[in-house]
Amino acid sequence: MIEPYEQTTRAPGRAPAPPGTPPPALPVPPATGRFLVLAAVFVCAACGLVYELELVALGSYLIGDSVTQASVVLSVMVFAMGVGSLLAKRLRIRAAVAFGAVEAVLALLGGLSAIALHACFAWFGQPRFVLVAYALAIGVLIGAEVPLLMTLIQRVRRQDPGGAVADLFAADYVGALAGGLAFPFVLLPWLGQLSSALITGAVNATAGSALVLYLFRHDLSRRARWALFAANATVLALLALTALLSAPFERAARNAVYGSDVRVAERTDVQEIVLTADENGSVALYLDGQLRVDSADERRYHEALTQPALAAPDSRRRVLVLGGGDGLAAREALRHADVAEVTVVELDEELSRLAAEDPRLTRLNEHAYGDPRLRVVQAEAFDWLRRSAPRGRYDVIVSDLPGPENTGSTKLYSQEFYGLAGRALADGGRLVVHAATWAGSGTAGGSGDAAHSLWTVASTVRAAGLAPSAYEAGDGDDRWGFVLAARRPLAPTLPPGAGVLAAPPEAADLAPSTLLHPRYTG
Repeated sequence: MIEPYEQTTRAPGRAPAPPGTPPPALPVPPATGRFLVLAAVFVCAACGLVYELELVALGSYLIGDSVTQASVVLSVMVFAMGVGSLLAKRLRIRAAVAFGAVEAVLALLGGLSAIALHACFAWFGQPRFVLVAYALAIGVLIGAEVPLLMTLIQRVRRQDPGGAVADLFAADYVGALAGGLAFPFVLLPWLGQLSSALITGAVNATAGSALVLYLFRHDLSRRARWALFAANATVLALLALTALLSAPFERAARNAVYGSDVRVAERTDVQEIVLTADENGSVALYLDGQLRVDSADERRYHEALTQPALAAPDSRRRVLVLGGGDGLAAREALRHADVAEVTVVELDEELSRLAAEDPRLTRLNEHAYGDPRLRVVQAEAFDWLRRSAPRGRYDVIVSDLPGPENTGSTKLYSQEFYGLAGRALADGGRLVVHAATWAGSGTAGGSGDAAHSLWTVASTVRAAGLAPSAYEAGDGDDRWGFVLAARRPLAPTLPPGAGVLAAPPEAADLAPSTLLHPRYTG
């Protein structure tokens, strides 16, 4: 229940107004004042949702496993919003100054969230606990907004509580919609993570302070007005200074993560691409912070991936590579003169361009993109197989995709995906899948996450109607597990250092992974 006006509008340092005293005059008519409050609700709700989405995106990008990070961030924030609403009950007697202070702190925390989490990741490792702390703090502040705004909207014009709540939440939900759409379609692609958070914080601080210092300035003592003005000016100055320092910060953080040999660093519509090269000629390619190509052992990996599938000279005329925008799997296929066509389906156009033009990558892929037999399709692999792949065309399909432990790529290791791939296979064709990576001298034939991943892929391929054979390759530092499959059982011809894996007894109980029931562990 909203407290009587005389109890809710006392400014700091002022005695309560006597009963029957009219409220201090607003600088605008009540209808205009109500509109300004609802406009502030709209802006603050949009900023709040941008903070939430920023934390979810940062958690998924810096830590991985997008489902887990989204669940943790959103659940913690919703809980914290409830706590904030309870705490705000004590602040309603000074609603105007409390709302201005809450917005200033929220703008500072939310605006600096991206740079703080990137700094923790770059210099201290995974920022999991910092992410949870930010979600908790921002959630408490967002939760405190609604009770304070409810008091302020009643301060402008008294109305029944049900109508006030309806107006308030309508503006709040529409603002959340605007923020939710602006983040992925405007802020993130145009400004990036750091600038998006900083600009959102600046908008948040400006909207909150403008509402209080203009519309409710008579509710504040002179001292409170100047304190609130100084606090918000300081927040805006800190955000502006951070924006000026964001470029050198990004360079320093990148060097902390990748070393000082970064040659290419760009954020595409799909992912972050970082290419490093040292003075000895060693090249490494990172996609979203994950090492995808290391010139020290990439040749062994790609030979192990492709050679067993390409071993039959009479059945390798047309080759399909899913992923593999670096051109390295295509290089292995193009070495065979009887291969007439290699189609690479790569989502990220910038990765393909880099592989075709950067001299460090063209040296590794042996100018595969210049071979007239190579055709590049810019598309998502699952969607392309479903809508565009010709049936029964390909003699060899190479799945060179991120591991199934990455939540975002789980559908590319599903029964439905392998069913679509099998539909594109010619009679007698072969499908090969990179299914697991692990370190040390152990084997994926044993237990652990790598074994679970490998044998789940085998079970999933089998459920899609193909006969799988598992094998491993690599050395004691890095080993890889693969699944080779065809419509009929086959004995793979393996390169030196590779070996066939026998399924352990527990592999028979592994259920296939589907779109509705993913079975891989993170």
